[in-house]
Amino acid sequence: MTVTTVTRAIQIARTGGPEVMQLVELPIGEPGPGEVRVRHHAIGLNFLDTYHRSGLYPVPLPAVLGTEAAGVIEAIGPGVTHLAVGDRVAYTSKTTGSYADARVVPALPVVKLPASIDFATGAAMLLKGLTVQYLLRRTRAELAAGDALVWHAAAGGVGLIACQWARSLGLRLIATAGTDEKCALALAHGAAHAINYRTEDVVARVRELTSGARVKAVFDSVGKDTWERSLDCLAPFGLMVSFGNASGPVPPISLGQLAAKGSLYVTRPTLHTHLTSIEVVQQMASELFAQVAAGMTIAVERRYPLAEAAQAHRDLESRTTTGAGILVV
Repeated sequence: MTVTTVTRAIQIARTGGPEVMQLVELPIGEPGPGEVRVRHHAIGLNFLDTYHRSGLYPVPLPAVLGTEAAGVIEAIGPGVTHLAVGDRVAYTSKTTGSYADARVVPALPVVKLPASIDFATGAAMLLKGLTVQYLLRRTRAELAAGDALVWHAAAGGVGLIACQWARSLGLRLIATAGTDEKCALALAHGAAHAINYRTEDVVARVRELTSGARVKAVFDSVGKDTWERSLDCLAPFGLMVSFGNASGPVPPISLGQLAAKGSLYVTRPTLHTHLTSIEVVQQMASELFAQVAAGMTIAVERRYPLAEAAQAHRDLESRTTTGAGILVV
């Protein structure tokens, strides 16, 4: 591959805490078949990035962190027909590498940004928004208008999008968060109810809010700390959707426990299982963009220079943040 430029990037040579993240310069080549080169303007920050850094989700080392960004197409490889040089785009990639000024990336998950959406919003919303899209629209939760669901960590970047999307579908989203301020934020974004899990009994409050019926589905990105409570919030035949491990991996699942708690279902979905073709990616993104056009707000609460990515990770892992954060280049 012919080297065409050099990019600054945040790379790790070993797993560990934020201190293993280093700003380096790396060469970039021309895109190959099915690839594009994107010059980044903004880079998404996601809790997933901390899993890659810590080793919870192993990646080949050395590795450039990050899976999400927005920018402009600089070059396209053979076989790419849905994009052109100069297009404003955003992407979320299965492989890491977005914590950089520029990157060669597979073209499949890259979508054009509508003119009304700026780069900061595009980088902050795509992974989180597509996550909410597949959770509410493609996961087999069989939810209908009027149904209640529980959404943990509802004041985070994914959660605030979920509050708004659920409201647009007529769903009663019961938010959980760790402070009264975060609960108020979830309510302001469309949650029907909010529970401060530090001061309230989540299970008892869910039973109260549903007149004892509990909910059809729980969406849980917290993991270990909320696992038991999540199961106890479910009605018989309810669906436990575990899509993250912010507090650590969930314990081993006992099938007998699922039976005893009401013939429950459990799924552990991932976004990239859904991103199977350009047509599917575009359909999912179009639904997200339509929500934004209809008034969904994307709260970009924190912006960091690329060189301060380690501080961004410290803030993410503190579990004190709300909304979304980005790196700017």
